[in-house]
Amino acid sequence: MSKFYYNEEQESYDAIVVGTGISGGWAAKELCENGLKTLVLERGRMVTHINDYTTANMDDWDFPNNGELSREEKAKQLKQARTGYTVKAQHNQWFVNDLEHPYNETKRFDWMRGYHLGGRSLQWGRHSYRWSEMDFEANKKEGIAVDWPVRYKDIAPWYDKVESYIGVCGENLGLPQLPDGQFLPMMELNCVEQHFREKVAENFDGRVVTAGRVAHITGNKEFEGRSKCQYRNRCMRGCPFGAYFSSLSSTLPAAERTGNMTLRPDSIVTEVIYDPNTKKATGVKVIDRVTKETFEFKAKVIFLCASAIASTSILMQSKSDRFPNGLGNDSDQLGRNIMDHHLGVGASGKFDGFEDKYYKGRKPNGIYIPRFKNLGGDSDTKDYLRGFGYQGGASRGDWEESVAELSYGKDLKEAILKPGGWTFGMMGFGEVLPYQENRMTLDYDKLDDWGLPTVTFDAEFKENEWKMREDMKQNAVDMLTKAGMRDVKAYDNPGALGLGIHEMGTARMGRDPKTSVLNGYNQVHAVPNVYVTDGAFMTSASCVNPSLTYMAFTARAANHAAKELKKGTL
Repeated sequence: MSKFYYNEEQESYDAIVVGTGISGGWAAKELCENGLKTLVLERGRMVTHINDYTTANMDDWDFPNNGELSREEKAKQLKQARTGYTVKAQHNQWFVNDLEHPYNETKRFDWMRGYHLGGRSLQWGRHSYRWSEMDFEANKKEGIAVDWPVRYKDIAPWYDKVESYIGVCGENLGLPQLPDGQFLPMMELNCVEQHFREKVAENFDGRVVTAGRVAHITGNKEFEGRSKCQYRNRCMRGCPFGAYFSSLSSTLPAAERTGNMTLRPDSIVTEVIYDPNTKKATGVKVIDRVTKETFEFKAKVIFLCASAIASTSILMQSKSDRFPNGLGNDSDQLGRNIMDHHLGVGASGKFDGFEDKYYKGRKPNGIYIPRFKNLGGDSDTKDYLRGFGYQGGASRGDWEESVAELSYGKDLKEAILKPGGWTFGMMGFGEVLPYQENRMTLDYDKLDDWGLPTVTFDAEFKENEWKMREDMKQNAVDMLTKAGMRDVKAYDNPGALGLGIHEMGTARMGRDPKTSVLNGYNQVHAVPNVYVTDGAFMTSASCVNPSLTYMAFTARAANHAAKELKKGTL
């Protein structure tokens, strides 16, 4: 894709896509494949698939200090380091410098960002689950926030399309709360995980243990330019095999092959330009990240896919006489209803047995337990609304386990050649409700290096989440105990919103322009040629990883835009 750069002589396009991550890649692919000349803008640096995964084939001992960064380097990412993701040399290149990209916290918020071509599609956890009908109905049924303007049947065909294209491995289960999909062969459970699966089935009605559904290629189906998962579990460094889905290995190359994509990295979009006469957007304003020059690009349709926080920041900055509080903000909902998933709660234990068993490779997933609470009947609880799922897995301890128990010498040398004992851990992922007061705002007194306002977060977990966490912890203990684990220990490290890296809800869709920003096709109610298809559009959060849903909605919206353009309605 390196040959696709901005041509200064061209100012106008059929479509502009802002952002190149999970959503932006799909918007680019679908718009270009529908014949639209599309400008794709990325605020970060250019990255090329394979060549720029500079640490992908390095072993830990190839890094100074085993990958530990110096104090000076760590000081550049003090906020992002709260996850533990960013503070290793193995994948530090994919996360921004907090000092160069500051934000503000009225209450703690962990904002993880990757500013480069492909965005966080290079770093995501790759778990890919469909929403269910009960997820789309829950707000209306419970009187929470606003009703979704769509239902599962509207999105199901797009889930089919996305799963078939990106490659998701998993197992169909026939569960209403976790719809089946178009899956590649499931990654096998190891012997202790299989034992756990059987014991949970024996002891708990309605609970199912399966392998995590992840966007990794397994089986014999061929994907253009991509190959099977190699079970190296170095995904955070970028995958030279293209075995897991990223926009860099998949959707952006597809857009490129059409000949309709123009790609411009280092392009910070500052606002959407609005024409009060046509009541439509005419283009975007851009600052070059490196030179700080300003540009304007025109288009018939604009897709904001820069992330839930960044896309909403652009809308907030897009002020005019018609929209003094930000483009499309008639409802005063821009920046409100921030959601994520709450995690960091669960249990772990040790297992005696299967000492003669091991496993081959390092699979990038473990077990998944779909939601089993508040589904009706005996599963219902009065303590909290919605529910949670679990991720986790079993592995054999490494030689470090031996150091505390054995002295140096012959015994230690023999011990490090043998696998340690089996341990099993599981962590809950719970739904966060949409609270109007959980919000982001812009601070025009604290500007970044490009003269743009910085984001301030004021959001927190509330009683429903805290009550749910108690149940998440206890159920983890119960299942591990029933499965025969010993030394079962619970933990609860709540952190804060943002830690799940699933920011959602800042420009929600809904049926009524008075209470929502977007309609059921992701269009800004009052400016229908502007679409927002990243996490900003989410009206509630479910308890499953949201990226598959972003992709399905994006594909649907891009095809809608292409049809409407051809009909002349946009």
